[in-house]
Amino acid sequence: MRHFNTFILISPWLLILLTFWAFPIVYSFGLSFTDYSIFGRISFTGLSNYVKLFSDPSFLQALKNTLFFVVGTIPFTTTIALILAVLIAEKIPGHKIFQAGYFIPSITSMVVIALIFSSLYAKGGYLHLLGKMAGLPVPENGYLFSTKTALPAIMVMDIWVAIGYYVLLFLAGIKSIPLEINEAAKLDGAGFWRKLSSVTLPQLTPITLFVLVINTIRSFQIFIEIYVMTKGGPLGSTSTVVYFVFDEGLQKFNMGYASAAAYLLFVIILVFSLLQMKLISRKGGAL
Repeated sequence: MRHFNTFILISPWLLILLTFWAFPIVYSFGLSFTDYSIFGRISFTGLSNYVKLFSDPSFLQALKNTLFFVVGTIPFTTTIALILAVLIAEKIPGHKIFQAGYFIPSITSMVVIALIFSSLYAKGGYLHLLGKMAGLPVPENGYLFSTKTALPAIMVMDIWVAIGYYVLLFLAGIKSIPLEINEAAKLDGAGFWRKLSSVTLPQLTPITLFVLVINTIRSFQIFIEIYVMTKGGPLGSTSTVVYFVFDEGLQKFNMGYASAAAYLLFVIILVFSLLQMKLISRKGGAL
């Protein structure tokens, strides 16, 4: 009877989990092996969707852009967040204000931020005019209308947005370091840099791994910025894998093909995450 009552209590959550999470995952995996039409036609095609992806120029371009985005943002986001967290932990003057200021972009709507930066990057926008005043080579029609600058411009915005969240994670990791270790380092005469390299960074190995993994997953799933700011343009230079899935599935209604792309992205994220876990754990010891 006790187990039955427990099941009754968790049944609303369980029903939502099965309906909106488990079922879509299983169903979309099945769709990835089919040629599916929203008008009712469905035929099994085996691995043809997956094979087609590797010869599809649009998908390969989207994958290239996504990998460039991941490799070009994660090192900067992680490094800058770690530096800022260390400085705040040292209780520099006004550290509470800085801590709040860094985190505000992380809780602001990405749509709102994307619209603001679209205006800043546009022809005649503040950043466009500032570049001209500084004598820098700027795109004639704005940063988002050039194949050379559109994706890097979005990457810069994304780094700025994401830093605050990871600053808080690193701060939590720093504050969780046992006081005895820090006190022992002080008694041994360790300065700031020695303490940072010998105590702080090794103790932050678990949180660093966590930051890298969730940052990797987040970066591979970049979509809102692309959808709001460029729609994958110009000439596909900002199209990402998730935007490709959206375009194929919800605009062209190639549900099976889009599902295959989504599951291929899942495998890529899984491989990257496992590699990061292996490399960090090997470098920093068992986690």
